[in-house]
Amino acid sequence: MVHVANSSGLNRPLAPDPAEAGRPVQVLAANAWISKPAAPVRAASAGPLAGLNFAVKDNIDAQGLPTTAACASFAYQPPANATVVQRLLDAGASFIGKTNLDQFACGLNGTRSPYGVVPNAVNPLYVSGGSSAGSAYVVATGQADFALGTDTAGSGRVPAGLNNIVGLKPSRGLISTRGVVPAAQSVDCVSIFARTVACAVKVLETAMAYDPLDPYSRRLPLASQAFPAAFRFGIPDAPEFYGDTAARAAFEQAVARLEGLGGTAVAVDFSPLSQVAALLYESALVAERYTAIRGFFDTHEGDVIEPVRSIIAAGRKYSAADLYEAQTRLRQLGQQADALWAQFDLLVVPTAPTHYTITQMQKDPVALNRNLGAYTNFVNLLDYAALSVPSSLRDDGLPFGITLIGRCASDWQLADLGQRYHHATGLPQGATGLPLPRPEPIAGIRGRSSVHLAVVGAHLSGMPLNRQLTERGATLVRTAETAPHYRLYALPGTTPPKPGLLRVAPDQGARIALEIWDMPLAEYGSFVALIPAPLGIGTLELADAEAVQGFVCEAQALQGAQDISHLGGWRAYIASCATS
Repeated sequence: MVHVANSSGLNRPLAPDPAEAGRPVQVLAANAWISKPAAPVRAASAGPLAGLNFAVKDNIDAQGLPTTAACASFAYQPPANATVVQRLLDAGASFIGKTNLDQFACGLNGTRSPYGVVPNAVNPLYVSGGSSAGSAYVVATGQADFALGTDTAGSGRVPAGLNNIVGLKPSRGLISTRGVVPAAQSVDCVSIFARTVACAVKVLETAMAYDPLDPYSRRLPLASQAFPAAFRFGIPDAPEFYGDTAARAAFEQAVARLEGLGGTAVAVDFSPLSQVAALLYESALVAERYTAIRGFFDTHEGDVIEPVRSIIAAGRKYSAADLYEAQTRLRQLGQQADALWAQFDLLVVPTAPTHYTITQMQKDPVALNRNLGAYTNFVNLLDYAALSVPSSLRDDGLPFGITLIGRCASDWQLADLGQRYHHATGLPQGATGLPLPRPEPIAGIRGRSSVHLAVVGAHLSGMPLNRQLTERGATLVRTAETAPHYRLYALPGTTPPKPGLLRVAPDQGARIALEIWDMPLAEYGSFVALIPAPLGIGTLELADAEAVQGFVCEAQALQGAQDISHLGGWRAYIASCATS
């Protein structure tokens, strides 16, 4: 028998759709994919997502393929696409298949599926993260341009952090969950996996819409003002990494990078947030997971794998009084958490505090899974938005991500800062080895009059004159290189030491490392006035052919200057001086 979840969370039998009976379906038994259509499905040939292909987690309805939630006896043929899937198709995207998940979206590790364990995209001995394991894997490996997941306790963020991709967890109610098998319906979110923030944002722009048939959908105006140039970000005052020194070092590096982007770290008492996180599974709130599939679970409990079965079954034991008590406790903790926001503009946490092998996870599936959610479980309960972005490859080669967390409706603000952060890392896209493309403006952020400025020497982040940029509200956009027709010289007698950049014939130059900064136009004149001769501002050509304003030097001033072009940039020159 097949079943379909209705809006009440109960289930009713559903006969296979006769219209779909002759349509060939490819069923894949393990790893990232569960099923695929015979050919990509596209409702429209044009639109903002034309040319992009996408996959969806197999607890989201896609007409023509069964929805299994990784449980064969639960499977049903949906009569229509989930609202979000239809919106993507109508925008020109092509649907290519359903992806594996921790059964009933209950888990953060990717090992709880009868369709097989989904490995990590970078190192297959390690977990992929879950429950949206397959969706993250197919994006990280380049099989899909983007994918949909769901996020109740972190399932749209942990797999992103562990696979070197972006995981956008929107504000609750921003994307309709009609046509999604619920996990905990009041806090469920459809999430977006992509290899860049710009792609995830483009998908969100299409996917979000008020849906009167979704009881938790809401009209939600998003903040359109970017975070301040000198922003404050809260971090845990006593971060927990469960003994993982590589993760601790990676997070410290992330904090330093955010400070280089103009941020100030603020240590925050995380105890209210940690207590909220514990409520998700250790209070009557877990009853919502049981309610979500109650009709099926009461008759097919033996078909549900462990430890998913025990987690869902635990929801039966609570009374209505228990639930009211838990909800009141959540509101008390929410008030405490709300008071913390006076100290910072956003929170920044490790997406996952550590990374386990598949073997480790299978030996201790409950405790280690709980550890992975240390910095995710509280977010939806407190109605926050979140964006997981890649941060680094640890010393052991494993991906490490951070999550930017903002108040409800801060989605565009998080995307704006998250994109700047991601592009400052210099990481490749997922596990593809491809470099990041150029960043794109975040359409939801109100444009400010500004100018992109390339710096090559003492104004680089961390260098002596960088404060002249940050004091004027300039923000780091990305690192880059010049086109190969420039030479770099160390100017004699300058304090602090400064370089001179000179354009030469194409066959006589080299690529020189630089940084692109975005400066408010109102501050640009005062900055240019600080630049002493023989330096000045001119137009530089970058390696990707973009033209930007940047530092240049008069040719006559380079007599007797040391040519350092072979080093590739000013940082390398300063480092060579320190070791000589």
